[in-house]
Amino acid sequence: MDLTGLRRVLEHPGPMATVYLESRPPGEDSGDQSRLRWQAVREELERAGATAPALDAIETALRQDPVGEIQADGRVLVAADDGVLLDAPWDASIGTGDFAYWSDAAQLDRFVREALTSVRALVAIATQKGARVRQEVLGEQQPEGTAEQELSSASHTVAGTSTARVHKPREGYMSHKQIQRRADEAVHRNAVDIADHLTRTADRFHPEMLVLAGPVEGRTAVHGELPEHLARICVEADRGGDQDSGAEAALSAQIDEVANGLRENRLPANTEDYNLAKSRGLAVQGAADVAAAARQGAVRSVVLSHDSPNSDGTAGPTGEALAAASACGADVMLADLGTDGAGPSGDERGGVAAVLRFAVPAP
Repeated sequence: MDLTGLRRVLEHPGPMATVYLESRPPGEDSGDQSRLRWQAVREELERAGATAPALDAIETALRQDPVGEIQADGRVLVAADDGVLLDAPWDASIGTGDFAYWSDAAQLDRFVREALTSVRALVAIATQKGARVRQEVLGEQQPEGTAEQELSSASHTVAGTSTARVHKPREGYMSHKQIQRRADEAVHRNAVDIADHLTRTADRFHPEMLVLAGPVEGRTAVHGELPEHLARICVEADRGGDQDSGAEAALSAQIDEVANGLRENRLPANTEDYNLAKSRGLAVQGAADVAAAARQGAVRSVVLSHDSPNSDGTAGPTGEALAAASACGADVMLADLGTDGAGPSGDERGGVAAVLRFAVPAP
């Protein structure tokens, strides 16, 4: 995960308030419940010393929500005295609870972890004439084994520019050869247009997988026109589509299977990367050492333990480390740190380490 998008938040001078509001089932009283929950969070932050301007900024952002289901959605907000720095969707199992922090750095450990366990999927249901394109961010499955969480989704339709017929006439008529050729050219032109559109969308969305669905002729034609970097992450879905609810369910199930496969491969690959760096002397452990190495420009990747050390809701020490790492262009990943995230008694390592670009002197 690239930290560039969070630099404004991570590098902003503190103190600041970080608020996590969990998702709740929507209902007629969602607005009232949202206000009561925020009041409890605000009082907690006031006891911690939070300033009125920062809290007022968050309250203003919450009041702008339309009454209804959106008030039950989970979100994370970060604000300092000069206003809201982050207001983004956040998802967690119902019952996780709300969390609030007043600290010198934004407490984005939970937010970053959710991003690291999600999968960005670009989905195109293609025909020979056009495609319906979806951008989906999928969260992990819940422990009960329920369906994939769709953290966000956006869809649009793209049509090929060819106006010629894409269906060929029946064979056996010599006079129809030209019509057949024009049909082939129309299919090709439309496939090129769809592939170009997917390329532009991918440049903005940065998907980890591209799923091509729909009739085999349409999706195969588009697949053949993809640039190499998209062809590498492309999967042709042989189940479902968008013609009815059953087809949508079948396609969603296959998308979930692909997403789970990607997610399952991440942890061992990241852990191997970290262990290799450690064996070469290119790793440090502990939030303070990670921050110190990042200030020297040495950090390539911040590594968070896949087992969160702060499940009790207490603030973790990763804020300073993430802030320093974002300034030096580092990314962040999850890995199995083993005992590296724990440290000796009294040493709060906070489940954070780093892979280095170059060795730094031992502290």
